Amino acid sequence: MLTLQQTATQGNAFMQFLPLILIVIVFWFFMIRPQMKRQKELKKYRDELKKGDKVMTTGGIFGKIVEINDFTVIIEVESQARLKVSKEAIVKDMTDVPASK
Repeated sequence: MLTLQQTATQGNAFMQFLPLILIVIVFWFFMIRPQMKRQKELKKYRDELKKGDKVMTTGGIFGKIVEINDFTVIIEVESQARLKVSKEAIVKDMTDVPASK
């Protein structure tokens, strides 16, 4: 009789934690995993930057890469001014974006 009670209690405890476990699994697949994938793609993109690429910074500055160093990038903006920004600030490849008038 005692072993049946212990087995029922253990099964009941598992059933109480099952919704919590399912929530964690769903949270992982819909929130954490896609974010990690985006971060990996962005790191790969930043590592593959080359001179002449058109980029956008996190601050919304558009420019063309003139020089690349280990941790910084020098971009040239429309007024021929050159800005030194961190590689971490580069977020997009603007090569395929049509020029605005």
